[in-house]
Amino acid sequence: MATFQFDLVSPEKLLISGEVTQVDVPGSEGDFGVLAGHAPMVTTLRPGILVVYRDGGELRVVVNGGFAEVSPTGLTVLADMAVPQDEFDPTVLDRCDQGHRGRHRQGHRRLAARQAFHKVDQLKALQAELQ
Repeated sequence: MATFQFDLVSPEKLLISGEVTQVDVPGSEGDFGVLAGHAPMVTTLRPGILVVYRDGGELRVVVNGGFAEVSPTGLTVLADMAVPQDEFDPTVLDRCDQGHRGRHRQGHRRLAARQAFHKVDQLKALQAELQ
């Protein structure tokens, strides 16, 4: 199977940089898979599990927002948070959830409250996916 360059970057470090056969991405408009030769695009990420397929098997990475860019040279994901699923501490989601719920309750700014409510729903979906 054809390979392409994949880079996964978080604020802390470069997690992955190398040739892969496929990456499944949790896009904000829906999940999508990337193979070699994919059409160029840029999108935002939702909280979810990004799955990387390479010669050594698959790697599942928990991401919490960010951006993905598919270009003729490969895929770059800039994640707000990215942690391999087997190293991920689910209590992090509880803390994020509580913070967003607090913003939702302070509904004096409608847009911020709607965004917080949407983020809470996304985090709940991620928690269900991790179980």
